[in-house]
Amino acid sequence: MLPVTVVIPNMNGKHFLEDCLAALKGQTMKEFGIIVVDNGSTDGSLEFLKRNYPEVKVISWPENLGFCKAVNAGIQASDSEYVILLNNDTVPHKKFVEALYRGIEKRPKAFCCTARMLIASNPKLTDAAGDWYSAMGWAFARGKNRPASDYKKPARVFSGCAGAAIYRMEYLEKTGLFDEAHFAYLEDLDICWRANILGYENWFLSAARVKHVGSGTSGSAHNPFKVRYSARNNVYVIYKNMPLPQRILNAPFLFAGFQIKKLYFKKKGLGKEYKEGLKEGKLLAKSGEAAEKIRHFEFRYFRNYCRIQLSLWASLFRRRG
Repeated sequence: MLPVTVVIPNMNGKHFLEDCLAALKGQTMKEFGIIVVDNGSTDGSLEFLKRNYPEVKVISWPENLGFCKAVNAGIQASDSEYVILLNNDTVPHKKFVEALYRGIEKRPKAFCCTARMLIASNPKLTDAAGDWYSAMGWAFARGKNRPASDYKKPARVFSGCAGAAIYRMEYLEKTGLFDEAHFAYLEDLDICWRANILGYENWFLSAARVKHVGSGTSGSAHNPFKVRYSARNNVYVIYKNMPLPQRILNAPFLFAGFQIKKLYFKKKGLGKEYKEGLKEGKLLAKSGEAAEKIRHFEFRYFRNYCRIQLSLWASLFRRRG
């Protein structure tokens, strides 16, 4: 049994896979497997994999079933102690796999360890060094657009970006897999939030580096699909992971946060999509599907809820740091 399996979701990303898989082939650590889960590609991705990487295990579907279903299929097909999720639009540094594996091995309470993601067009700048979440309902990448040299030390973070992160399979059995109702966006925040409630830790590991194109599948930082699904899932993730007393405590901040986002996306010409997403999120949160996934308050996790709340408040004052 290999200690690590790398799972790469793909949809029409043949032009990204070439660089991503070539970089994985040159890793300093050789003891890992690779699974590519293909969401209905029509660009020749499957043919490329069969021709150039016959050793890579491929799971393919005739249509796009979403990021969450793809990575879950890869996780379930793995028999490793750890699984690394890696976006197809990344180029990992030669010590990427080794750094994640060694880093999580040193931290027995770590659920997830996320890599230092650098902007592909300018690797001197950070794309993400872990993620924060604030009491205003805002998820944001730590260090976004700041010098990569500012993030050379490991740090505990609220959540890791599933675009380049390692997860401990033992703890995934406790948290459950990625919630497929998300389809895409904020699913990594959701699963790490669940881990925080259970008392596990999420870490940023500076030694693990990848260059990241960003929005390689969806097409841009702000587009109708991404705005709608991000808004939808933000409502859903709050409803699932915040017990009612905590939602009441944060209500003024959440109200302000959602109103500011409404104005922001209205100016971007995406106000309609944002409102539609909020409406869909409310419906999803009240659905029977959500009822089975809500984490109701348990007093044994009271200290963990307090730690989470302090992080939400602290993130009101963070400047992406």
